Amino acid sequence: MFERLIRKPLESRKSFFLFGPRGTGKTTWLKHRLPEALFVNLLQSEYYNRLSANPGHLRQLIPPDHTGWTVIDEVQRIPALLNEVHDLIEARGLVFVLTGSSARTLRRSGVNLLAGRALTYRMHPVTAVEQREAFNLRDSVQLGHLPARFSESDPAKYLKDYVQTYLREEVMQEGLTRNIGHFAHFLEVASFSQGATTNTSAVAREANIERSVAENYFSILEDLLIAVRLPVFSRKAKRKLVSQKKFYFFDAGVFRAIRPVGPLDSDAEIDGPALETLVLQELRAVNDYHDHGYQISFWRTRSGLEVDFVLYGPRGLLAIEIKRSTQIQPKDTRALREFKKDYPPAKCFVFYGGPSPVYMDDVTVLPVEHALRNLGQILGNTS
Repeated sequence: MFERLIRKPLESRKSFFLFGPRGTGKTTWLKHRLPEALFVNLLQSEYYNRLSANPGHLRQLIPPDHTGWTVIDEVQRIPALLNEVHDLIEARGLVFVLTGSSARTLRRSGVNLLAGRALTYRMHPVTAVEQREAFNLRDSVQLGHLPARFSESDPAKYLKDYVQTYLREEVMQEGLTRNIGHFAHFLEVASFSQGATTNTSAVAREANIERSVAENYFSILEDLLIAVRLPVFSRKAKRKLVSQKKFYFFDAGVFRAIRPVGPLDSDAEIDGPALETLVLQELRAVNDYHDHGYQISFWRTRSGLEVDFVLYGPRGLLAIEIKRSTQIQPKDTRALREFKKDYPPAKCFVFYGGPSPVYMDDVTVLPVEHALRNLGQILGNTS
């Protein structure tokens, strides 16, 4: 098992939510770090049936002399439990970990979110640093970083099953759509927008659904933590920028499992977005685990200049371009140089497929593998 970077949630001995897509290792991590904790798994019918019928039954599951952690897995399945948890925190001083693969039901139910008595953290796929010597860039671009893919004999099949079984089950369990077939087709259509600005109307036409339905489906993907849409970086903008957001599934392997592939698809059409996805999921994980506080976005002018990722926060401003090529030419850094004209404090990077670091004026060019292994330092050393 990998030693995960996430440590802060357990340091203060304060109740917390731990959100993350199913399969990112939340329960495994908690059982490793809290072996004496009381676990209530709402995916198990034994707990789900009794607690959904009577949320107050939770009190009977916790021994009177229990003072340790209580973990409630997939708490979004019974939002009413949060009222009981809140009362137990107040009355008995108990500490809870509340895991979930979706915040949608909790928000839309208008339930008590513990009124600040619980912090919120996120679990991401396994990072390059967490993998140590097991990290292999080629495998990562192909298969992503969900923990189970490292132990499965056929990781590609596991990812297909993950998409076909888990994603559909999650959507159906929460009653988010009446037509799972339309949603499954939408997933495939959306995969062609990976790493690109989203044209919701075009996706709706291709998926043969109404635009409002397509927008709702995009929201479902975000609420289930399956996808993220990055906003354009427009702070003190000096140029005309696009307004559409950029779309990504949360893991490179999941993206590839969803994306249909045929003889007319080039490697660049698949590998390029997959590599971008891999970098983004690593940026999000390191940013969260080390509490850097960056807002992650992208920059694209209406004239077509684009920087893949912009990180802005208390530690500074970073601009990052991702290139598969093994050689970098001056034209490859043009967007970064233009960005730096508008934002002189920015530190600019290219992560590329070559073997050695290169320094081109104010742009630092790093091999992707080196960058991912050292992402904590790159993000942390920014001033």
